[in-house]
Amino acid sequence: MLRFKPKFIEKYSQLTDFAAYQTSVQQFLRRSIRVNTLKISVQELKKQLTHQGWQLEQIPWCNEGLYIAGERRDIGNLPEHQEGLFFIQSSVSMIPAIVLDPKPGETVLDLCASPGGKTTQVAAMMQNKGQIIAVDSNRYRCHILLKNLVRCDVLNTEVIQLQAEKFNDNILFDKILLDPPCSASGTIKGETKHSQQTLQEWNPITIKRLAKLQKKMIKHAFSLLKPNGILVYSTCSLEPEENEAVVQHLLDTVGGTLEQINLPVKGDFKNGLTIWPQYQETEGFFVVKIKK
Repeated sequence: MLRFKPKFIEKYSQLTDFAAYQTSVQQFLRRSIRVNTLKISVQELKKQLTHQGWQLEQIPWCNEGLYIAGERRDIGNLPEHQEGLFFIQSSVSMIPAIVLDPKPGETVLDLCASPGGKTTQVAAMMQNKGQIIAVDSNRYRCHILLKNLVRCDVLNTEVIQLQAEKFNDNILFDKILLDPPCSASGTIKGETKHSQQTLQEWNPITIKRLAKLQKKMIKHAFSLLKPNGILVYSTCSLEPEENEAVVQHLLDTVGGTLEQINLPVKGDFKNGLTIWPQYQETEGFFVVKIKK
């Protein structure tokens, strides 16, 4: 059983139905993949994997997204994965790129981009046309990002190692995706070592420190947008301090307009969409779309 700190229980009981939340996060996360349409069609990959005995279910909000049903979880060992025909990606982490809705020929900035799930998804949506600048502060993570871009045949992306809040390329972007460092409280799912560690490390002081950095990042990202440009801010956190409060800080100090998110996904909307694990048995997630 996952062990929750008393302060965690107290806080989350005020945010959601804690009994439903607790029941949900005890269950393992459903494995999911996203078809890389730069290399293969959705139908062709489904045909290949089904022929090998894999059971697949469509993810409602992503045409290229598939849940892996059944007992097997070793899909990462397949040659199709090594060849970049699909990307192993959490179903809710496919949402930001869909909300961003990048078009071929646009200029897109992806901040805190590694390991590249969202970057490769954006590139596929853009059909490798236009320009993506993918920024990450960590050298090792940039190396992973580059490997995934090569594996997935992404050709329109430049990788820059730099802190997101310091990036400035003297151009303005049509669209920006910001998925900053966060407490990752939304990734508590299943009795795993990661879940136990996240719960153990959870504390209000860390959340406050992260929120301060996130406010700095979102204001800087917004400054890099063209007029009428779109910023999508997302986290795998369920903490209001890292989500709604960060968005409110931007709206109060700089401006921007919240845009509607129209996807077949259940969530609570207040300064953005909060997806609780118990709503559709996913990880917890937050995403917001802001127009300049």
